[in-house]
Amino acid sequence: MNIKHRLIVLNFLQYAIWGSYLTSMGTYLAGIGLASKIGLFYAMQGIVSLFMPALMGIVADRWIQAQRLLGYCHLLATGFMAAAGVYALSVPQAEFAALFTLYACSVAFYMPTIALSNSVAYNALEVRGLDPEITFPPIRIWGTIGFIAAMWCCDIAGFQSTPYQFLQCAALGLVMGFYSMTMPACEIRRSDDKASLIDALGLKAFALFKEKRMALFFIFSMLLGVSLQITNGFANPFISAFGGIAEYADTFGVQHANILISLSQISEALCILLIPFCLKRFGIKNVMLMAMLAWVFRFGLFGLGNPGPGVWMFILSMIVYGVAFDFFNVSGSLFVNRETDENIRSSAQGLFMMMTNGLGATIGTLGAQAVVNRFVYDTGAQGSEMMQGWSTSWLIFAAYALVVTVAFALLFQYKHRPEKTA
Repeated sequence: MNIKHRLIVLNFLQYAIWGSYLTSMGTYLAGIGLASKIGLFYAMQGIVSLFMPALMGIVADRWIQAQRLLGYCHLLATGFMAAAGVYALSVPQAEFAALFTLYACSVAFYMPTIALSNSVAYNALEVRGLDPEITFPPIRIWGTIGFIAAMWCCDIAGFQSTPYQFLQCAALGLVMGFYSMTMPACEIRRSDDKASLIDALGLKAFALFKEKRMALFFIFSMLLGVSLQITNGFANPFISAFGGIAEYADTFGVQHANILISLSQISEALCILLIPFCLKRFGIKNVMLMAMLAWVFRFGLFGLGNPGPGVWMFILSMIVYGVAFDFFNVSGSLFVNRETDENIRSSAQGLFMMMTNGLGATIGTLGAQAVVNRFVYDTGAQGSEMMQGWSTSWLIFAAYALVVTVAFALLFQYKHRPEKTA
């Protein structure tokens, strides 16, 4: 099997693990009386991303080959996720403290694997003389396909509202853990000289903040990262809540919310193919502006639509998600890879993850939970009144994304010179 095919399998498994529970866990938690805690579960992904990706990036740069560390992290994450599923199935109703602890330990080891898998892929391509900016996006698309396949499996198998979604995740994680270690070896960059404390800890990546352009890039990555997990945590409970209104109870969206939401990932898969062209033609600033504007439409269309006559707004929201997610996450990762020195690339990828899925996602999910509690859960409203609260919440999120878009357009300066084609 050639390296591209091997990386396709790697990316498929990497994101199928996440897709097994990421969009459906909120519905399960709401069903066991933990609706007001949904934000905490999703925020935990952000909290651990504050330090774990950067820490694992340092370890990969200096002590353990990245492909081996990737496997170790997946096996540890799998163990804790399997324990969460077994616990939830063994009791009449899972308690917050026990379930949250096991889940938190699992995501603590899963979140670093996103950056590590990128580093492993970039290394495998570069040592064979392939350009990651051209070669990686068509490979990365299979990660999205894996995410979609896992979502559909969870929905069709009836796992959306049960802890079996955690066991599905664990089964895939076990395979990924061992498969990761078969990937081409990544170099460990040890120095024979006595390193300074900063070098030893891999903190040189933070020196990127000394450069204004990179500092603004990371700051706005954090601000845009606020939006990343909001729909993952709340879209499924939101669409499922329409089931309390007779007019919408039997609609496809309410009955199969995960499949409807998976249109977002289908769009994501298609949009990945546009990244090489858009980066070369428009540059990172315009590509990120496209992503930010897409988030405005993503949230706004949720706030105005419904699974009945307004389902077209939901579908359009799913379509723009591909631009919102890919043009930020994948393009941002490629930008970091290109703009940083090779001896700190794993650390720099970890820093990017820390700012987006760490600070940004933590602030975003906790803030979103406060908004949803204020307008939905704390009101005690039911039916149409509850859905009005949901609509208000989504429009607040859209307004935030619009403010970030305008600020980025004004403050981030980056001159792009399009490549001339023959």
